[in-house]
Amino acid sequence: MEKITDKIAALPPGSNYFSLEFFPPKTTMGSSNLRARLDRMSRALRPLFITVTWGAGGSTATKSLELAELCQRELGLTTCLHLTCTNMSRKLVDRALEDAKALGIRNILALRGDPPRSEEYRDVGENGNGSGNGEVDTEEEFEWAVDLVRYIRKQYGDYFCIGVAAYPEGHADESDPAGQSLEHDLPYLVGKVQAGADFIMTQLFFDVEAYDGFEKRLREHESGAFKDMPIIPGMMPIQSYQMIKRTTKLSHARMPPDVMARLDEVRGDDEMVKKVGVDVVSEIVTHVQKEPSPGPRGFHFYTLNLEKAVAFILERTNLIPSSPLDSESAILDVPSPLESLQINGSTHKRPSRRLSSIGSDPHNRVIISGSITSNPDRETTAEEAAVPAEPVNTRANTLAISEGEGSLGREATWDDFPNGRWGDARSPAYGEIDGYGVSLHMSVNQAIKLWGFPTSTEDITSLFIRHIEGSISALPWSEQGLNEETNTIKSQLLKLNQKGWWTVASQPAVNGVKSSDPIFGWGPKNGFVFQKAFVELFIPVADWTALHAKLTSSSVVTTVSWYASNASGSFLSSSPNSPEDAGTGSGSTNAVTWGAFPGKEIITPTIIEEVSFRAWAEEAFGIWGEWGRVYPARSVSKSVVDGCREGYWLVNVIHHGYVEREGLWELLLK
Repeated sequence: MEKITDKIAALPPGSNYFSLEFFPPKTTMGSSNLRARLDRMSRALRPLFITVTWGAGGSTATKSLELAELCQRELGLTTCLHLTCTNMSRKLVDRALEDAKALGIRNILALRGDPPRSEEYRDVGENGNGSGNGEVDTEEEFEWAVDLVRYIRKQYGDYFCIGVAAYPEGHADESDPAGQSLEHDLPYLVGKVQAGADFIMTQLFFDVEAYDGFEKRLREHESGAFKDMPIIPGMMPIQSYQMIKRTTKLSHARMPPDVMARLDEVRGDDEMVKKVGVDVVSEIVTHVQKEPSPGPRGFHFYTLNLEKAVAFILERTNLIPSSPLDSESAILDVPSPLESLQINGSTHKRPSRRLSSIGSDPHNRVIISGSITSNPDRETTAEEAAVPAEPVNTRANTLAISEGEGSLGREATWDDFPNGRWGDARSPAYGEIDGYGVSLHMSVNQAIKLWGFPTSTEDITSLFIRHIEGSISALPWSEQGLNEETNTIKSQLLKLNQKGWWTVASQPAVNGVKSSDPIFGWGPKNGFVFQKAFVELFIPVADWTALHAKLTSSSVVTTVSWYASNASGSFLSSSPNSPEDAGTGSGSTNAVTWGAFPGKEIITPTIIEEVSFRAWAEEAFGIWGEWGRVYPARSVSKSVVDGCREGYWLVNVIHHGYVEREGLWELLLK
């Protein structure tokens, strides 16, 4: 496969191109569905290249390489592998580069990653880092992306085409006392280019004036380093209101007031938010297209493993390369037994408060590419759905499907409104959709400033209580304070945390509240919404033994569902798999939020199921590990945090009596 810079150089003068970013899904089902999505998007959209993310500290190394192999070898896509260098040993970096080379990958996006940990954690052999025997590898240290660029050039010469990141508004980092500053960043960016970088890819932005100033400053820089270098602006399609608020907060990307006002105006309807988002990003792309460039103008899209919004933006801005087949007409609706299926993704106005996911009903079915379904209640083969192999595979049809048109389009975009880790685990976008693995999303100094140096479990309890009370802004598992809805059960959460049962997620019971309700309402007008109360918490082993006995007692067992796991991977639930299902990821599915609206099917944006809980539990205990690494080895604080990781269970309890406002809390607090 070609280098990215060679492919750009081969384009006609004045032309445009684009690339797409994907991350390794958190579940096996998500990975399977991403394969079909990638195939469809590659045929319909024809990106110049794609990129695959790499988790912090190498946490997604295996999955990232598997996804890169799928893209490079099976789908024939020019693939660029992200590679972070901090908190990774040289041996892991070497292994990743050798694996990439063996796969025929010629392109690396060299990134710094999370801020480096203290010396004793930088290269210690754990989680795939270092030698695995506790020895520290001191031959090569990677503190900055420039170190990685320099190392790749030293070891591999010009085999790899190397890209580096840049921040149009400046990188927000504690090392710069003045905060975000492009001028502060420039020497570092010059250093990366002089060390051997071939192209620049930017962080997402919405302030187009800031980007104009950024590119102008680079092109005119006195070093001449950026005069002719490809600079590819990063575009983030707006998938939902809450998602873009979270993303801009984490990235420190400024949202212009006029753009925010447009989103605020429709924040009560997720579908309208996405449509406005398509308008906003399309306007940014169109503006940048008109600006002069020394070579072909490129754009990089952070897809978040979703396709509909990206497809609309690309078609609207004429970025999709033309081909002789473009004159083919699309056959959007194919008469078939599809009409009798319950199809995911049919037209809905989206909920206001939640990030919606229409494929939550366990009776909806998704068309899969294989010949055998693993779960007939959830999946159907193309043959069973009477989907013709031809002529649906034309490029025009494929694009229409990616945009969600017709019966097949609704199947393709069934997960177009993901709900984070409360959505459908079959979705490639399931989870906190950033793709960068377990992370505190802050530096060591920031973590210490927030959480101090705990010396006992009582100190940990105090942190959880203070977060509920609003005196600290975040916990390792929660980047925000309580919302209005959660405030309605604040007193119950305080009582649980005072017992030493540390809550990380919850919702109150709601019985038929109008969709216009300012606190609980969501979705179209004149509807009614419902919720089952649930709570997710870390609980000491001894307390879990007692709670388990209560949850399995004859008087309680029919009113609740629950899931529980510990750091070693032990798992228990109220509906264990049969022996033949063990390890398949099947299990119960609980819709805990749903809405009924005039002229529409029931919408279930929030579900809790075994496969998603298992995936989250692994991450949740991983976050304890990341917190522990904030503190020096053998320190009291590290011992306390690590002890909590090993001595607690993560438990999620769902109370089915949604008409009983206090049912769950009375059960847990007796």
